[in-house]
Amino acid sequence: MELSDLDVAESVLDLIGETPMVQLKKIASNLPCPIIAKIETTNPGGSIKDRAAISMIDAAEKDGLLKPGGTIIEPTSGNTGVGLAIVAAQRGYKCIFVMTDKVSEEKVSLLRAYGSEVVVCPGAVEPDDPQSYYSTAERLVKETPNSFQPNQYHNPNNPKAHYETTGPEIWKQTNGQITHFVAGAGTGGTISGVGKFLKEKNKDIQIVVADPENSVFSGGSGRPYLVEGVGEDFWPTTYDQNVVDLTIPISDADSFSMTKRVTEEEGLLIGGSCGTAVAGALKVAENLTKDDLVVVLLPDSGRGYLSKIFNPIWMTKMGFSNDNGDPPLQKSVNDMVKSRNSETVDLVYLNPEQTTSSALKTMEKNGIYHLPVAVGEMPISAAEVIGSVSKEILINNLKNGNGQTVNDFLQPPLELVGVGENISNVVKLFNKSETFLVLDKGKPITVLTKSEIEDFMSESENL
Repeated sequence: MELSDLDVAESVLDLIGETPMVQLKKIASNLPCPIIAKIETTNPGGSIKDRAAISMIDAAEKDGLLKPGGTIIEPTSGNTGVGLAIVAAQRGYKCIFVMTDKVSEEKVSLLRAYGSEVVVCPGAVEPDDPQSYYSTAERLVKETPNSFQPNQYHNPNNPKAHYETTGPEIWKQTNGQITHFVAGAGTGGTISGVGKFLKEKNKDIQIVVADPENSVFSGGSGRPYLVEGVGEDFWPTTYDQNVVDLTIPISDADSFSMTKRVTEEEGLLIGGSCGTAVAGALKVAENLTKDDLVVVLLPDSGRGYLSKIFNPIWMTKMGFSNDNGDPPLQKSVNDMVKSRNSETVDLVYLNPEQTTSSALKTMEKNGIYHLPVAVGEMPISAAEVIGSVSKEILINNLKNGNGQTVNDFLQPPLELVGVGENISNVVKLFNKSETFLVLDKGKPITVLTKSEIEDFMSESENL
């Protein structure tokens, strides 16, 4: 039988691109202009990164950088890895992907399902730190014969893919009526490639980046945040600042809230970076007219976030929601925090480079003998907490006469509790820990001890 006569793709790679668009009617019902979503989840790998993956591999093969039987090595938050893994499966390459520990377990499992090797690195380190996922990937490239790193953050074929495919599709699908394009920026490939194409078609089209708070694109320092696959802590060369007209910082809380809203109200299961983009699109649309048309790019699905954004237990533990009902039916962690003396509410934590003697003085001063260890200045994020240390460990160190730092005696992080958690549920965790780190919207705000919780429970019962 001649398959050429059938409407059948020759390979899964032929299914990349030509993604649909849909109006977000419910989310934008009170806005003056339509918001149209470009749905990239219909790519075979489930995200927009399939476009850049095939573009970068095609170019590497053409230039002789990737040879038969070679190994593709790339630092990725997951989606680029899936795109590369799909190309690799079709063309006979091996893959090693390097990810941060911020990435959801589903994404790690997904890459391994394609037969790829995954190396997980700490996320709360500087890009040039030997443990960072950038540095680890570079080391693996040097150690692995016949290997190639696409280097999506600096590969011009990344934005080129969107200049040649995503941008033209949007222009054609909107019949050239688009006035505003909103997307997140990680490598910057999408916003730069699409932005360049649209600006060439109509210089008045506004190109808007919806960016996580703390990301460098919106003026932050690059300190960690919880939303995945968007924003950066350095400036990729694939990011073209000249095509961007406006950058809107979006908090983790707003990103996650919008992710759930779009999923529940529009029936589109989207990821956290999509929530960031839609939140930005709504802010843009507030000041527009009925003659404007906003296109927001949704890069991936929410299937990779079921254990986090769509998991009520995780959302409550991270301080984004509560398990007490509305209005609260029982006392919450937040009730306890509010009842404390204002001087004891501020977060007390140790720096990893702090000396053991200094750490002990901090513990004695605050009457807390097991403290979190974190990098950075307040307000820190949950991702900047790298562990904990106890008085017992430090005392033993002093007895041995070692003049070392807190970093030399790191223990696992404290048990996390969210401000909205039922205080009686925290009591159930006493068999795991006697000290707890309280989070509010993903940020540590204070430490609670078992004795404090027991006193609060006793006082509440006597009221």
